[in-house]
Amino acid sequence: MNGIITALMVSFDQDGNINEKGLREIIRYNLDVCKVDGLYVNGSTGENFMLSTEEKKEVFRIVKDEAKEETQLIAQVGSINLRESIDLAKYATELGYGALSAVTPFYYKFDFEEIKHYYNSIINAVDNKMIIYSIPFLTGVNISLDQFAELFENEKIIGVKFTAGDFYLLERMRKTFPNKLIYAGFDEMLLSASVLGIDGAIGSTFNVNGQRAKQIYDLAKEGKVEEAREIQHVTNDLISDILDNGLYQTIKEILKDKGVDAGYCRQPMKVLSEEKTAFAKELSNKYL
Repeated sequence: MNGIITALMVSFDQDGNINEKGLREIIRYNLDVCKVDGLYVNGSTGENFMLSTEEKKEVFRIVKDEAKEETQLIAQVGSINLRESIDLAKYATELGYGALSAVTPFYYKFDFEEIKHYYNSIINAVDNKMIIYSIPFLTGVNISLDQFAELFENEKIIGVKFTAGDFYLLERMRKTFPNKLIYAGFDEMLLSASVLGIDGAIGSTFNVNGQRAKQIYDLAKEGKVEEAREIQHVTNDLISDILDNGLYQTIKEILKDKGVDAGYCRQPMKVLSEEKTAFAKELSNKYL
């Protein structure tokens, strides 16, 4: 399961309901236009932590029905409700998702033994594989090299989505665990991570900028770092403008400008002002 994998957006209508037509269009745009290598479903970018269990299942169902066997599918099932995580893991596995992922349990200050129990409980309940989702700046959970080694003792835990800026730890992990999958999670650091030998990347901006991401990743693997750096510069200009304007809302507005019914973000995320909506369209024309 290598390559550029989109952290998939979900389309909602103005009342916050899942817009199935729009979600299918987002999937098709990623596969047909961005040409990404896979979809990471129900992650942060999919506004997952504001959805009910049944809504999460609906997203899993729609994505699988639309993508079928065209691409690699990873189901993010993490929650601080372990029962929900196991329920979602079973559902996604039955649908045919090729791997599961789970964010580290957050909010409460879980110790490492509790975190280890969480991952083992989810993956041992199903016939599937697990990719740890490590995103310390949002969860407050930092996992050390030795702790990753303990987690990887479970052969069904096959890798990590590494959304952190600690590239020393990333390098140590690559050397220590050559047979585990390591995905970069910060789009703006894709080149730096690629040089260290990652197996791929999972990112939000790939919903619109997937082609450049693939170029950066492929060029880095070929040793063409100078060429990759120029594309990363352009990518980071785009990312900076998106972040300044409102991450998820701006990506959705760019998709709309490309003819995709990307809908709205779910409250309490706000609707962009007219000025920011216009700026999103400017970014669409300037960069994409």
